[in-house]
Amino acid sequence: MMTKIIHCRDVGFDCDGVIRANTEEEALQMAAEHAKTVHGMERVSPEVVQKLKSIIREESAKTI
Repeated sequence: MMTKIIHCRDVGFDCDGVIRANTEEEALQMAAEHAKTVHGMERVSPEVVQKLKSIIREESAKTI
C-alpha cells in the first residue's frame, strides 16, 4: 500500500506541516483542513487543489 504525502512547504507556505493519508481524496481533505485551521484559508480554490494534486508524493507504507 502506498501512502500519499503532501508537504505544506511544497505548496508555497513557510510551514513544516506534512500530511499523510491512504488516498488522494483523504490527503486533499486533510490539506484543506490544515489550510483552514493553520493558515486561515476559508476556502481552497480549484487552483490550489490542482497544485496539491501535482505535488502529492507516494511512499510505501511501512510495515511493523
